Formats: sequence, C-alpha cells, structure tokens
Amino acid sequence: MKLMKLIPATAVASLLPLVAFAQDAEAAASGFDEVGPYIMTTLLFLVGGFLVFWMAAGFAMLEAGLVRSKNVTTQLTKNIALFAIAAIMYWLIGFNLMYPGEWWIAGIMGPWFSVTSLEPVGLAAADASLDYASVGSDFFFQLMFCATTASIVSGTLAERIKLWPFLIFTAVLTGVIYPIEASWQWGGGFLSEMGFSDFAGSTLVHAAGGFAALAGAIVLGPRIGKYTKEGKTVPIPGSNLALATLGTFILWLGWFGFNGGSQLAAGTVGDITDVSRIFANTNMAAAAGAVAALILTQVVYGKVDLTMVLNGALAGLVSITAEPLTPSLFMSLIIGGIGGVIVVFAVPMLDKLKIDDVVGAIPVHLIAGIWGTIAVPLTNDGTSFGTQIIGVVSIGAFVFIVSLIVWFILKATMGIRVSEETEINGLDMAELGMEAYPEFSKG
Repeated sequence: MKLMKLIPATAVASLLPLVAFAQDAEAAASGFDEVGPYIMTTLLFLVGGFLVFWMAAGFAMLEAGLVRSKNVTTQLTKNIALFAIAAIMYWLIGFNLMYPGEWWIAGIMGPWFSVTSLEPVGLAAADASLDYASVGSDFFFQLMFCATTASIVSGTLAERIKLWPFLIFTAVLTGVIYPIEASWQWGGGFLSEMGFSDFAGSTLVHAAGGFAALAGAIVLGPRIGKYTKEGKTVPIPGSNLALATLGTFILWLGWFGFNGGSQLAAGTVGDITDVSRIFANTNMAAAAGAVAALILTQVVYGKVDLTMVLNGALAGLVSITAEPLTPSLFMSLIIGGIGGVIVVFAVPMLDKLKIDDVVGAIPVHLIAGIWGTIAVPLTNDGTSFGTQIIGVVSIGAFVFIVSLIVWFILKATMGIRVSEETEINGLDMAELGMEAYPEFSKG
C-alpha cells in the first residue's frame, strides 16, 4: 500500500489492463486443466491417425515395387480400394463389433451403424464429455488399424488373385473378422480379462493380417513358375526397388503414429513423455531389424539383399509393436534385431513349404508379430508367457480358420485365381485394361 501511494494515478491506470490480462490468463490456465486432456488426447488420435493412414501409401509403394511391372496397376488399385472398403465396413458394422459397449449408440439405423453421429459442430466445453477424447477422433484412429490389417493380405496374394474376390474378402475381414478378434483385447473381452498384452497390435493387427494372408496363399497356390518340379525356388524380381524402398520409409514414418497414438492419452506430462519414449523405442527396433538383415544376408548369401533389409526394418517395427513403452533402448534393439533375423530365415522356410508370399508379408507380419507378442513379458512384469501364447493361439486359430472358410467359399462360387493366360500376360490388362508403365511395355 505504501508503494502504491508513490506511483502516479496514471501509471496505476495503465497497469490495470495488465492485471486483468494476468487474471484472465490464470483463469484460462485453470480452464485448460479441465479441457486440456480432452484436447490433447483428441489431437494425439488425429495426428496418429493420419500418420497410420499414410502407411496405406507405404503398402501401395512397397507392393508396387515388389511385383512385376505387368501387375503394378492391379496392386495400386487393390490398395486404394481396400482402404475405402475398410473405411465403410468399419463404420457399418466393425466398430460396434469391436467395442461391445458401443452397440446401442442412438441412431435411426440402430446398432448396425457403429458411429451414427459425431459431436455437433462448435461443441462447447460444457457440453463435451471431457473424460477421454472426441468420438470422431477415436473412430478415425481405430479405423486406420482395421485398414492396415487388410493391407497385409494384399501383397502376399499378388500377381495371381482376381480383383473382386479379394475385395469381397477385404469387406469380410474389415467388417467382421478383425473387429471380433480385436474386441477380445481392446474391446474388454476375455483376453483382456486374462491379462493378455498387445500394446499396439503385433498380433491383433499384424499377425491377424498374416494369418488371413497365409490362409489365402494356401487356397490360392503359388505363382506359375515360382517352384520347379524338382522343388527349387525360382526368384521373381520386383519391378522397382526404388518404390519398394520409398514404401518402407513411409511405413517407418507411419509407425510412429501407429505405436505412439496407442498410448491413448496425451493430457499429462507422464503421457506425453511416454509417447516420446515409444517413438524412440520404435525407431530403435526398426533400425536394429534393418541392420540385422543387412549383416545376416551378407554372411549367409555373400551379398546384401535389399529386399531383406527392407523387410528386416519392417519386422523390427512389427516386433516392437506389442510393447513399445516399457523396454529400454537396448532391449528395443534386441527385440527389433531378432525380428530382422526372423525374416532372413522365414522367407526360405516358406519357399520350402511352397507357400508363395510375393512381398514377404507372412514372415514380417505373422512370424515377427508372434515373436513380439511372446516377448512382452521380457520387459513387462504384468504379463506371463503362458497368457501371451494363449492370446496368439486364440487369435491365430480364429482368423486363420474363418479366413480359410471364406477363401474356400469364394473359390467355389466365383473363383479366386486368374487364368493361366492372364497370369502370364499380366493382370493389369486383363483385369483393368491399363498398364502402369505403358511406354516400356511397348518399347
């Protein structure tokens, strides 16, 4: 008070706006404590979601590079179509199958439509449910995982499957198969109650897609000329390793959203710090997988195999996806590195079984996904190897058997394989009437 008497009245008046601003700032800060977690978690879902969406481009580029030029347009068509179908099917019936608590969202179409309405435009904080995140962001983020599962199947069955039977299978996978098995863990189902742990989907997404692809590969059979009568494997090089490398880098980038967004919260210092830890571990595992494949192919084959290095990085990413939070950077290196080793040995193993996997999706997503899931107890005291194995077997048996049934039905009713002539000449002209590289084919 004594000090105030020494300050001129005009000076005091000039300070009043500053005092008012400080009071407003304090009130705003207090308000952010209430709405901040909702805002930040919603933002995490949106950013994570569009990063995972970008993985769709990664799969498209990877597959376009690893198939022959006469089949590139078909692969690109499959990839954009499967994402669009997944988006519709997951909205139509998938989301409510995956989250049983969402079955009775009010709406004119009743329970068949998972998300009948989003929040109203210009939603006020007072009207929002601030305990989590917006419905739109949650649905958007979860949809991307569903679409990723279908992308895994596409590459395995390339160069000999008809377009429309594949897309019908995609509708069943994204609308029914994936949502049901994912609900067992992420929907609060029996695996969740048992203590099964799969942070971002090494098994729920990647191995599930791998099991669906394996079933399809068995029913479909290998490409013409892939295996000789004597049992030898004939290499069939892809058309563009630059595209395949670009696709791998895109997938690597998208994986930060895949794993980081699966923290499912960003409203506290602890949450956002955990996201940064997940990013670092994810990156380390990818790097370790690539280096492991790099060194191992040099040792085993006498030369580095770029396709193995690319898949080694992806296998490292798949391996760490089951638990990217709790490991140290060193353990992330070990987990990812083993994923890279798995790819180098699993690819020729499949060839011995005459299972033709064009892009190596089964070793990368199925086998490395199983490894990553079973490895969770190494860094997470809350899980057991027995529970993890039960989870893998349950999901694997369900997805593989149901997928096998669907593939057999499609084969019996409309056929799933193109004719021998179409396969030899390429699917692009027969299925679509256009080529990815017309100037080269005519040269």
